[in-house]
Amino acid sequence: MTYFSRSADPAAATGWRSPAVLLMIMAGAMQLSFAGWWNLMNNFAVQELAFTGREIGIQQSIREIPGFLSFAAIYLLLFMREQTLAYTSLAFLGIGVAVTGYFPTTMGFYVTTLIMSIGFHYYETMAQSLSLQWLPKQTAAASMGKIISVGAFAQLIAYGLIYFGWKTYDLSFTTVFLIAGSMTVLVLVFLLAAYPSFREGVPQHKKLILRKRYWLYYALTFMSGARRQIFTVFAGFLMVERFGYDVHEVAGLFLVNGVFSMLLAPKIGALIVRFGERKALIVEYIGLIGVFASYAFVTDATAAAALYVIDHAFYAIAIAIKTYFQKIADPADIAPTAGVAFTINHIAAVGIPVTFGLLWLVSPAAVFLAGAAMAAVSLVLSTLIPAEPAPGNEVALPWRGRAPQAAE
Repeated sequence: MTYFSRSADPAAATGWRSPAVLLMIMAGAMQLSFAGWWNLMNNFAVQELAFTGREIGIQQSIREIPGFLSFAAIYLLLFMREQTLAYTSLAFLGIGVAVTGYFPTTMGFYVTTLIMSIGFHYYETMAQSLSLQWLPKQTAAASMGKIISVGAFAQLIAYGLIYFGWKTYDLSFTTVFLIAGSMTVLVLVFLLAAYPSFREGVPQHKKLILRKRYWLYYALTFMSGARRQIFTVFAGFLMVERFGYDVHEVAGLFLVNGVFSMLLAPKIGALIVRFGERKALIVEYIGLIGVFASYAFVTDATAAAALYVIDHAFYAIAIAIKTYFQKIADPADIAPTAGVAFTINHIAAVGIPVTFGLLWLVSPAAVFLAGAAMAAVSLVLSTLIPAEPAPGNEVALPWRGRAPQAAE
C-alpha cells in the first residue's frame, strides 16, 4: 500500500496507517529539519556571517514572503492534490535546509532561507487544511495537541543531537544543516511507501474565499502572526546577541521547550475541548502580555531563558484559533481559507522583522513592548468568540447576545 498505488477513504483507515497518524509523522518530519535550522540560524548568522539586527531583519522578512504568498496554494491544487502538495513542500523544506551550510554568504543564506521557507509555509498550509478536513470536530483540538506533541518529540531529537554532538564531535554548521535536511527527506520517502493517497473530505473550492462572517478569525490570525514575529525573530536573537548563547546552549534551551511542548500540548488540546476556544485564548493573551513586558526589561540570562520557555509553552493554545474556524466554517471553504489565513498571518510578518530590526538598533525594549501591545489587542478580540461557535454564531458582540447569520 503506497501513495502511488492506492487511494483510501480517510474515515475508514485505522491504526498506524490512519490519517491522524500520517499527520503526526508529517509534523515530525517537518520539525526534524526546521528545528535544526532554527537552532542554528541565529548562531550561523552572527558567528559565520556577522549579521546585525538589520541583516537578521531582512533575512527573516525574506523567510516570511512564502507565508504571505500562501494564498497561491489554492491555485496549485488545480494541478495536484493537497496531500501531494504537502509531500512536495516537505521535499523543498528538507533540501533547502540540507544545502544551507554550503552557501555561507549573505546572499546564499537569503536564497536557501527562501527555498526552505517555501517548503515550510506551504506544508503548514496543507497540514492545517488536511487536519480540519480529516479530524472530527468534536475531538480535533485534542488530536491537534497530539500532533504538536509528536512534532515536539522530533524537535527533541534534532535539538538533542545538536546539544550532545556539537561540542563532542566538533560539528560544523554545514554538517548539521545537511543531516537535519536529509532526515526530513528520508521520512518523506517512508511516507510515500507506507501510506495511501487519502481522499479529502468535502470537495474544496479552487478559488480564493473571503467571507464577512469569518472576520474575527481573520483578525485573530493577523494579530497572531504579528505578535508571533516578536518571539520567533527577536526573542531568539536576544539570547544570542545580548546574552551570548552558543549553539549547544541554544539547543539546550530548545530541548526544554520541546519537552514542555511534548508533555503539555495534548493536555492543552484536551482542555480546549473541555473549556472552549474563548477561555483558552484569553488565558494565552493575558500570559503573553506579561511575558513580552518582562522581555523588555530582563537583564539576567537565566531569567531571559525562563521567559523564552514560558513564551513557547503558550504556543499550543493557538490550536484554539484553528478549531474556532473549523466550527464556524463551510466545509468546502477549509482549503482556500487555510491559504488566505496564512497570507493574512504573514501580512505583518513580512514587514515586522525588517522594520523592527531597525527599531532594535535603537531600543530592543521597544520591540518587546510593541509585542505586549499586540497581545493586548488579541486579548480584546478573543473576548468576542462565542461560548459555542457555529455557522450563524461566529461572533459574540457585547451589545448583542447571539450574532445573527452574517451576510456572505
